Amino acid sequence: MTGGRSLTALLAAAVMAATAGCGGAGVAVGHPSSSFPLSLSAAGGKVTIPHRPSRVISLSATATEDLYAVGAGKQVVAVDSYSTYPANAPRTSLSGFQPNIEAIAAYRPDLVVSSDDTGDLSGQLGKLGIPVLIEPPAADLNGLYAQMRQIGAATGHSGDAATSVSALRAQIEGILKSAPKSSRRLSVYHELDQTYFTATSHTFIGQIYTLLGLHDIADAAPGSNPYPQLSSEFITSANPDLIVLADTVCCKQSPETVRARPGWSAIAAVRNGAVVPVSDDIASQWGPRVVLFIQAVVNELKTLQRQGM
Repeated sequence: MTGGRSLTALLAAAVMAATAGCGGAGVAVGHPSSSFPLSLSAAGGKVTIPHRPSRVISLSATATEDLYAVGAGKQVVAVDSYSTYPANAPRTSLSGFQPNIEAIAAYRPDLVVSSDDTGDLSGQLGKLGIPVLIEPPAADLNGLYAQMRQIGAATGHSGDAATSVSALRAQIEGILKSAPKSSRRLSVYHELDQTYFTATSHTFIGQIYTLLGLHDIADAAPGSNPYPQLSSEFITSANPDLIVLADTVCCKQSPETVRARPGWSAIAAVRNGAVVPVSDDIASQWGPRVVLFIQAVVNELKTLQRQGM
């Protein structure tokens, strides 16, 4: 990334904003603000939570971030193997992709949050009296905010969640407003892995690009898959002005590896140094740290503007 603050610095700012008035490990200090028993309408259907949960399990990396952002971190007793943030979250070998009911139940949870109902997770845990809240990938920023508020309500932190959402929304709106206006609509290629899987504007991440006024080259890919696999020839022919790498961790991609690809040195983004490496989890999740992703892209757009793009 060529301009602006580092992702580490941005992360610190985002955590401070999302947990305004909070203390210690990004956990909000506040009073429970939901009334129990509580019934919620979620993606998996109606969920009844009989009392304020004190032993919460997260089987979703995004849900883990949401739980800590709304002040429920102290109630979390276990998170799945993909939950790498925050660092002090109780990470385990639990999986949301292949849930082990016995292993989950062994933690004696009174609430489980997951992004999918794989293997009838909610039905199987429901037989044990354990409520399951399904929070699938958000479609847009409003969906992100709604999930944070719902997780706040489910854990007894409605007030803290409202404060966190308000701060996050304000920060994101401020960053979007700071994005420079180009004399022409710039194009972007978002790389999910080194085999050229990408995301169209019909995805959560693609809608961020739309908000920034960017044209997603994947929208011209044949078929209707929101996550198509492109070819090297398609990408070089599209000649994107901006390339965002969301495969820096999984696949060790970087501006240098991109430049070394046959024919890619002629792409406008590569010629102008507009190849933006972003940590995979920040670029591929729909939680509070999306603010870091948006800021990284805006920083690069400002650099391109200084270059006269």
